[in-house]
Amino acid sequence: MSSSPGPEQPEETPDLYGAYPRLSDEQIAALEQAGDRRSVPRDQVLYREGEGSGDFFVILAGRAAIVEDSPAGRHIVGVHGPRRFLGDLGLVLGQAQFVSAVMLEAGEVLDLSAEQLREIVTEDQVLGDLILRALIMRRSVLVGLGVGIRIIGSRHSPDTHRLRTFAARNRIPHHWIDLEADPGAEDLLRRLGVRPAECPVVLLGPGRVLRRPSNGELARALGLRPAPEREITCELIVVGAGPAGLAAATYGASEGLGTVVLEALASGGQAARSPRIENYLGFPAGVSGAELAERATVQATKFGASITLAAEAAGLEALDGAFRVRLSGGGSAIGRAVVIASGVQYRRLALPEAEKLEGVCIHYAATEVEARQCQGNPVVAVGGGNSGGQGVLMLSRYVPRLTLVVRERDLGENMSRYLADRILATPAIEVITHSEVRELIADGALEAVLAEDLDTGERRRLPARTLFVFIGGEPHTDWLQGKLALDAGGYVLTGEEATVAVSDGTADDRERHSRLALETSMQGVFAAGDVRSGSTPRVAAAVGDGAIAIRNVHQYLSGEGQAVRLAQTYVLPTQPYAVSARRS
Repeated sequence: MSSSPGPEQPEETPDLYGAYPRLSDEQIAALEQAGDRRSVPRDQVLYREGEGSGDFFVILAGRAAIVEDSPAGRHIVGVHGPRRFLGDLGLVLGQAQFVSAVMLEAGEVLDLSAEQLREIVTEDQVLGDLILRALIMRRSVLVGLGVGIRIIGSRHSPDTHRLRTFAARNRIPHHWIDLEADPGAEDLLRRLGVRPAECPVVLLGPGRVLRRPSNGELARALGLRPAPEREITCELIVVGAGPAGLAAATYGASEGLGTVVLEALASGGQAARSPRIENYLGFPAGVSGAELAERATVQATKFGASITLAAEAAGLEALDGAFRVRLSGGGSAIGRAVVIASGVQYRRLALPEAEKLEGVCIHYAATEVEARQCQGNPVVAVGGGNSGGQGVLMLSRYVPRLTLVVRERDLGENMSRYLADRILATPAIEVITHSEVRELIADGALEAVLAEDLDTGERRRLPARTLFVFIGGEPHTDWLQGKLALDAGGYVLTGEEATVAVSDGTADDRERHSRLALETSMQGVFAAGDVRSGSTPRVAAAVGDGAIAIRNVHQYLSGEGQAVRLAQTYVLPTQPYAVSARRS
C-alpha cells in the first residue's frame, strides 16, 4: 500500500512500547462504519500543534509524520504507515494537540471525529481497550521525549516552577527552556518579541505565546477547563480529583449521573506525586502515582464525567433542592448533590526565610521536575512518613548525597517497613533520627540547614542546596468553614458524628435526620477520602470511600422522591458526551 522509503525519507518508527499497534482488517472495518475514507495529498496537515483535539486518523495508504513545529524549525518525532492510527490521549480528554501530523506521501486515511472515537471506545470493548492502551502509552512517550508546549523561564523563578509543576502533574508534554543555561534562550525571546521581564512564557505551537499565565489561563488554552464566569449545571459535583474523587466520578458517571469534577491543580491528588505505589491491590510490580491517576482520569472521562482543572472551590451554598460550589477566580457549578474529596494540603515549614525560598529551594513534593532541578547538589529531606520515604528513594537516584531528618527514634515508626529498610540500605542516604530542622542558612539561595537533636539540643549543620519537606498535611477545608461540621483538626465530620454535631446545635441543617455513612452535617453533601474525619490514609481506602459516597448519593436522591430521569441533557465544555442521567 506504500512505496519503500527513498534515501532521504525517514524510516518508520518502530513500536517499542505498544504505543503504535497495527490494526487488523476486522478492526479497520469496524472503525469504517463510523468514519469516512478520504484521499490526502503529500504535505497535507491532518492536525496542528496547539489547536483543538482534532480527529482520529487511520492510515490506509501512504505515510504520515508526527512533527513538532518550533521557532527553530520542524522536527520529526515519528513516522507511521498503513494500519497505524494517529492521535493522542487528548482525543479522549478533550485537550489540545501537542504535536502536528502531516502526510509525507500521498495516500488515503480513515477519518473519525473525536465524538465518533469516544463512541467506539465505549461500545467496542476489545477495540476500545486497544486504542485506549495505545493512547495512554503514547502520552508517556511524548512526555519522555520532551516535546509539546515550551515553558521559557528562569530556574530561580517561582512562577517557572509553578508552570512546570502544573504541566508535569497533569502529564502535559512539555519542554523547559532555562534562561540561565540555554544558550539560545535570549535569541528565541527576541524572535518571539518577548522581554525577559515578561517571563516565564509558554509557547503553544508556532507563534502563540502566553506571558506569565496563571494555571487557569494555561488550562483554558489547553482545553482543561471551561471559559471563565461560566456556570456549569449537572447532577453531581465532585470537589477534588484525587483517588476518592476520581472513584466517585467513575462510579457516578457510569451509573448515569451527570458528573462534574472540580480540581484545583491536577488529577490524582497527592497519590499522583508518588514515584511508586507498591502496596496497591492488583499491581504486584507497583505502579507510579502519575500513571494510576492518568488511567483513572481516562476511565472517569470514558464514562462521561467532566473533569475541570485549575478550578479551585472557594465556597459552598445550599439552594432550593440543589447546591452551588463557587470557584476562585469566577464561575461556579450547580448540582443536586456534592461529594467533597478535596484531600489535604501540604503542611509548610514554619521557619523564617522559608516562604521566600518555596518553589525555588524548598519543595513539598518530589517529582521528576524537582529531582532534575537539584541534580548533582546536596539535598536534605524532612519527614518520616511513607510519602517522605518514597520521595527520598526517588531523589537518591539524582543527587550525590541526601540527608533525611526525622522526629522518630526509629525510621519504621511511621513508615512502612519495606520503605525504611530500602532507605537504610541505600548508601547515598544518611538518616538522622529524633531531630528537627531549626534554621535555614541562605543568602538568596539555600546553603545549609541546622538540625537539632530533640534530646541533647545539639545542632548539626547540613549542606543543602534544596530542602524537601514531607511533614504531612492539613485538610483542604478553609472554604467550608461555617458551612459544615468539622473536627478539631479541620476534617469533615460524616455519618453518626455529623448527626451528633447537628443534634448538639454545632452545625446548621435544613432538616435534622440521621446521616448516611459519608453524609456531612449538610443534607445532600458527602465527604470521601483524606478530607474526611477518621479516614484511612491509603489509596485503596480513598477509592472505597468514593464508591460508598456514590451509593449514599443515590440513597439521598431517591429519598427526596425526585425524578428518575432528567428531561434535560447537559453538554459540558470539557465533557465528551451528552449525559442523560438514569437510576434504577
